[in-house]
Amino acid sequence: MTISVGDTLPDATLTRMGGKGPEPVQLSDKLKGRKVAIFAVPGAFTPTCHSAHVPSFIRTKDQFAAKGVDEIICISVNDPFVMGAWGDATGATQAGITMLSDAGSDFTKAIGMDFDAPPAGLIARSKRYAMLVEDGVVKVLNPEESPGTCEISGGEALLDAI
Repeated sequence: MTISVGDTLPDATLTRMGGKGPEPVQLSDKLKGRKVAIFAVPGAFTPTCHSAHVPSFIRTKDQFAAKGVDEIICISVNDPFVMGAWGDATGATQAGITMLSDAGSDFTKAIGMDFDAPPAGLIARSKRYAMLVEDGVVKVLNPEESPGTCEISGGEALLDAI
């Protein structure tokens, strides 16, 4: 089942790079009583993700804060080391965007946003989407039809929807 507006996100243990290495992050702890923008990408360092999706949220971070968004989270089915390096390479970490790894694709599968693209070497990856979540409940969901486009899932489009 694919997640929909009005649904509560399932809890998941994701991973981020901390000062001493990988650290578990309970998604429910990030969402409880908060307004959070979450966007997901098929893969770190992949062309559209790297040149369009992450930069759109870096550009709009202050505008999200002005609308009461407490945090912006990027999720990808990559290991936490890759997500840490990607956050540094794009400036996302410096901008204050939380880069989380769903290495086993457990969260992505639980919300029905997984896909495979073997010719591109992408297996059990996340579809590209953006959502606004309030206290764990999906208020806005903008999934892309194609993993190679970043139109309705970009920072500007999510801002327009909230």
